[in-house]
Amino acid sequence: TLKLNLVRCVLRAQKVSFGVQVRHSSGKLKELGIRLKAIKNIQKITKTMKMISAAKFAQASKAIIPARAYGVGALAVYDKAKIESEARPKQVYIGVSSDRGLCGALHSNIGRALKSKFEEQPDNVETKVVTVGDKVKVFLQSGLSDSLLLECKELGRLPPSFNDSAVIAEDLLESGYEFQQGEVFYNWFKSAMTQIIKQQPFFSVEVINQSPTITVYDSLDEDVLKSYQEFQLANTLYYTMKENYTSEQGARMISMDGATKNAVFSSSQVIMINRMSLLYNGTRQAVKTTELTEIISGVAAL
Repeated sequence: TLKLNLVRCVLRAQKVSFGVQVRHSSGKLKELGIRLKAIKNIQKITKTMKMISAAKFAQASKAIIPARAYGVGALAVYDKAKIESEARPKQVYIGVSSDRGLCGALHSNIGRALKSKFEEQPDNVETKVVTVGDKVKVFLQSGLSDSLLLECKELGRLPPSFNDSAVIAEDLLESGYEFQQGEVFYNWFKSAMTQIIKQQPFFSVEVINQSPTITVYDSLDEDVLKSYQEFQLANTLYYTMKENYTSEQGARMISMDGATKNAVFSSSQVIMINRMSLLYNGTRQAVKTTELTEIISGVAAL
């Protein structure tokens, strides 16, 4: 009887020890499984986004070539009449971005350029801001919220159209703010890896009419100048939005390609995944081996 009780005590102690070890190993297995699954899911997401951005970038890079004619044409009258930007009392800046992120510092660079331009303005100059896209608006809310005039959203999912730019131009002209000149801040597309921030100017009818060399154009009255100014502003917005959209798709494609490589294909990540897989399989096998050993030991003791 004493021997039987001793065997039962030994088995009970082994069972408790085995239960603690199994629970510890099971928790480790679950944690490793979650981490491995998360890494593989990130790889799938970034790879898919890269493929989508690459397809959109291919279309946008072709569409930007004819769209640049709008940008050149919008400056023709200004160049001919020798109208240049200067510190006029009432100005407006338009920051072009979109509602979508995951494209590096593309949108924040526009916000920084706008803030830097504001710091250079004299105290006697009143300046308002129009944000095209939600990203630049969020960036400017921390310091320039009082200067925001218009906020244009729902941009970035589809390529910009002339109708989009015409609506923004109409909203600005009907906002009640009588600006004299303005600039559009946008990312000029050089390559998929390089985007340059540029400014495209535009002026009010009053400034155009006051130019001493505007007389080179015959039969220019107030109505003609007003129609031209409205169309020129829409042209400028259309061109800059096209440039920024192409830059955005290229930047997102490069960004997602880097994220995909960082998630899986870099040497350090490959080593980490291999080690995690070995640890996962080894821990799972150790649980099974320990369980069989305890069962055999218990049977042998009986």
